[in-house]
Amino acid sequence: MPLALYALTAGAFGIGVTEFVIMGLLLDVSADLGVSISAAGLLISGYALGVVVGAPLLGAIAGRLPRKTLLLALMVVFTVGNLACALAPDYWTLMAARVLTAFAHASFFGVGSVVATGLVAPNKKASAIALMFTGLTVANILGVPFGTWLGQAYGWRSTFWAVTLVGVVAFAVIALLVPRDEPAAEEEEADAESALAVLGRGPVLLGLLTTVLSWVGVFAAFTYLAPILTRISGFSEPAVSPILLVFGGGLVAGNLLGGRLADRHLVPTVIGTLVALSAVLFVMTAAMHQPVAAIIAVGLLGAAAFATVAPLQIWVLEKAKGAGQGLASSFNIAAFNLGNAIGAWLGGFVIDHGPGLGAVTLVAALVPLAALAVVFVALRLERGRALGAPAPARC
Repeated sequence: MPLALYALTAGAFGIGVTEFVIMGLLLDVSADLGVSISAAGLLISGYALGVVVGAPLLGAIAGRLPRKTLLLALMVVFTVGNLACALAPDYWTLMAARVLTAFAHASFFGVGSVVATGLVAPNKKASAIALMFTGLTVANILGVPFGTWLGQAYGWRSTFWAVTLVGVVAFAVIALLVPRDEPAAEEEEADAESALAVLGRGPVLLGLLTTVLSWVGVFAAFTYLAPILTRISGFSEPAVSPILLVFGGGLVAGNLLGGRLADRHLVPTVIGTLVALSAVLFVMTAAMHQPVAAIIAVGLLGAAAFATVAPLQIWVLEKAKGAGQGLASSFNIAAFNLGNAIGAWLGGFVIDHGPGLGAVTLVAALVPLAALAVVFVALRLERGRALGAPAPARC
């Protein structure tokens, strides 16, 4: 893999830490800024909504810039946003800074996916995307625990100072290693109307819906993993963090495996990973009542969840051939985050108004099956268009 891919991975690492590290600092932030824990928790929701809103806002101008220039501009937004978080004097300033930082999220991963696929041979595109997303998985395994420790030891602002430094380093390595756009690539994105029109294509919309539904299932379970482990599996609270490292290991393994499989057989991989995700969530419902089985199930959930990422990203990119690939790719990243937000709400609804905490994984398992149904609808429509296409003229 070319070195430029590792530059993209560095940027993905920083963005991943920014998104998730706040979860471990809620008590510190709430105490320092004088807000409730639930209000501090809204900093997570604000970031997710910033990702969703930032995709169309930045997507409108993304097609007019060379991709390398856009990536560097996004890292500037990311770095300035984290600097503003570190200096925020009050809660609402911190919220605004979080939302600003989130604007860079969808476009960076979206445009980065397009750049990554252009750096490798056609049969390694999904693996290239998976390598870039490895930065996100490593952020969960190493960056978030370290950032949490740093914030608890030296104040939560120190974590954002550290991530600001990561942004500066990522900017430097992207500037140094990512090649300038080929002229053809720049012309491809120059037609803004064509880029926006891609979002009206049925196959692209179905691909985005598949992404949303798949990650509703993931986050309906993941958001409430800690209370499931303590109240159902019987683990102590200090034991939850080491178990989440098992989840992180599953993320890395599933991410790389999903990319390799998608390079060989994209459609079977999309279908297979959704089936695997649903199956793991179903099994978790019973496994969580036995400690050893629960740990294994948590690792499998991480693997099954991130095995879907590269295939779903390539799936949308293929449906958005030509102008608008970068915009469609950014919207797919926003779709992941929309799934995160809806999944967290769904899990909470099941706990408060449904069967309860023990049924969260069972309900979550049904949602990837809905995503699978959308995939089959998309394939059937695609097959129908192919059969209805006029036969090529013969000489």
